[in-house]
Amino acid sequence: MDLPAPLAWLVDDAGTSPSPERFLADLGGYLLAAGLPLAGGALTLAAPHPIITQHTWLWRAETGAVTEALGFAGTALGQAGRDWLGDLGPSCEETIGTGPGSSVLAWAGTRPFSAPETDSLRQVTRFAAAPLAALAARAALSALLEAYLGRRSAARVQAGALSRSTGETIRAALLCADLRDFTALSEATEPTVIIAALDAWFDRVAGAVHAFGGEVLKFMGDGVLAIFPVTGTPTEACEAALRAVTAIRAGMAHLDATRANQGLPPLPFGAALHFGDMLWGNIGAADRLDFTAIGPAVNLVSRLEGLCKPLGRNVLISGAVAAETSMPLLALGDYELRGIAEPCAVLTLTDAGTQTAV
Repeated sequence: MDLPAPLAWLVDDAGTSPSPERFLADLGGYLLAAGLPLAGGALTLAAPHPIITQHTWLWRAETGAVTEALGFAGTALGQAGRDWLGDLGPSCEETIGTGPGSSVLAWAGTRPFSAPETDSLRQVTRFAAAPLAALAARAALSALLEAYLGRRSAARVQAGALSRSTGETIRAALLCADLRDFTALSEATEPTVIIAALDAWFDRVAGAVHAFGGEVLKFMGDGVLAIFPVTGTPTEACEAALRAVTAIRAGMAHLDATRANQGLPPLPFGAALHFGDMLWGNIGAADRLDFTAIGPAVNLVSRLEGLCKPLGRNVLISGAVAAETSMPLLALGDYELRGIAEPCAVLTLTDAGTQTAV
């Protein structure tokens, strides 16, 4: 079958496009070469994600540049592309599929499209349905894996790192945090109220971690393990972790005030920071795997977090973190930690005096 170049590309090669943005840019290039008067294009794929409901890629014909826009709950599918293309010129839009997995492919012209041009763009949409379905499936898988596993583990799974006893050594500032006396609270509280409290706690922790460039590795009951990997200098990683834990403390103070107005008890917590090397490993049974952090640095930050309640502090910082920063910290002394050979220098934030973990 002798097909026009854009349709031949869609049939033969588009299914191997590495990403939606590359798909859109390549398709736009073929359509320009075929003589269509395009000013830009937009591709929207629905996303099965707890916050982001759609991704839209915006292509400008003049430069070939592609940018991405995110859509959230309550936003009509393809609205970002619709708004953007409306500023470029007359548009032609087609929805592919129905239901949650729909996608939208739209184009703006340098002038109004003629009837034959509109028919050509609609035919392109029909031929694009199959490769876009494959792209949408890959994008959906990425979104789900990141939502449940986090960016680092999701990337490893997608790369095929499925063998046991494999992992990577990460040099990072480590954050370990959990709620205090949560077992007693959960036994005396309705499950729905407990789940809401956990969600509010995790929102404060994960929001602060992500805001300062860190990554949540695991949720463990009411606990969190997060890292701030060294991508530049150790000082940058440690200071990002210190800013994050300061934000967590502020967020939890605000949450406790809100809960008090609702007649609910506060949510005391403990958080610890340490700096060192950890192994992020793939372990488990033959048919059920998980990513787990192991190593001396993980053991120390966990033991240090357990010291928050005895010391009446909700934030404790190891000497290894303090050595990498010039931020003012309050020294509390050296302490023996269970299972750790050497005493650990322990510090806290300078204004943490009234914020206790008990």
